Amino acid sequence: MGATVAAALKKIAVALLTNRKGLKIVGGIVLGIIIIIIMPIIALEGIFSGDMDLDTEKLQEMLKEHQQNATAVWEEVETTMTDDGYTTLRIKEAEVLFEFALFNRYGEENFADRLVGCFTAEQTDDELVSAVNAEFGTDIAVNEFSDIMMSIRANYIEWGDYSDPTTKNNLDLAKWAIYAYESGWGYVWGTFGDVLDEELFEYKKEQYPDMVGEKAEFIESHWLGGRTSDCNGLIKGYGWFDPESGKIIYASNGMPDIGANVMFENATEKGEIETIPDIPGLAVWHEGHIGIYVGNGEVIHAYNTERGVIKTPLGDNTWTHWAKIPYISYIDESEISEESETINESEVSQ
Repeated sequence: MGATVAAALKKIAVALLTNRKGLKIVGGIVLGIIIIIIMPIIALEGIFSGDMDLDTEKLQEMLKEHQQNATAVWEEVETTMTDDGYTTLRIKEAEVLFEFALFNRYGEENFADRLVGCFTAEQTDDELVSAVNAEFGTDIAVNEFSDIMMSIRANYIEWGDYSDPTTKNNLDLAKWAIYAYESGWGYVWGTFGDVLDEELFEYKKEQYPDMVGEKAEFIESHWLGGRTSDCNGLIKGYGWFDPESGKIIYASNGMPDIGANVMFENATEKGEIETIPDIPGLAVWHEGHIGIYVGNGEVIHAYNTERGVIKTPLGDNTWTHWAKIPYISYIDESEISEESETINESEVSQ
């Protein structure tokens, strides 16, 4: 495939796969584009060489059949991975492999099970691609796969396993923080989880010439193009995140744009760090800095420009106090479990 076509398909992949609705509609689309672009070229070459006639109706029928078959196989892959407990982002990894490397193999026996079988927990890109190459006899380049996934991961926010995406609560704040850490979010003063594109970067350099402008070279080489936050922005970004649109909407959902110290001062339930209860989603604070306790004695916080979003043991920082963030609800796992059981019982009774 020519470099121009490959580049165009990569852009299509990023555009579709970072759209929250893309997972349902992308199956077969890129395959169809390949057929639309490549097959007519082959046909035209055949015409000029005198080897064949161009049959547009037949090409359209083939396209339709391929799309239907590919969509059915992809839905089987998606359903299997969902049932196996894989996150939406891991399913998107399978989607990239399906659309760009295995599109001509989906008709093989047990394709869906074989592809899903290549996935394991806590897997690197190299391990995943090696497993796929071994299973299907392909020669996928890990750097090309990682290149596409880098753009998707940078723009994507995982919320499919939220306890209750319709509310703002401590359990989902902890999951938000964990995702930011695992996705390698960077640190830029005055940001709160949006992708740091050129326009936002320029704006922040003008807005904060000391905290951003003086560190612009490091930020450009390490964080540009990915999601970034400052310490309190990690909390505000969750508060302002709208799962329906996939966007962070400034000062929404009742959470004001305030700094770390004011957020701590506004909390009505708080105490010295020695008295912290084991509740995921609590804020931990010391003068000028705030983090998110995620349970198991660990804290995730946007630390500084050089280190980005990090995870540290609760006792490894100079935290002095804990607090319940006043703009979210505090629930426990048992409430979610009881609600799920009630919903399931209601479905059975119907």
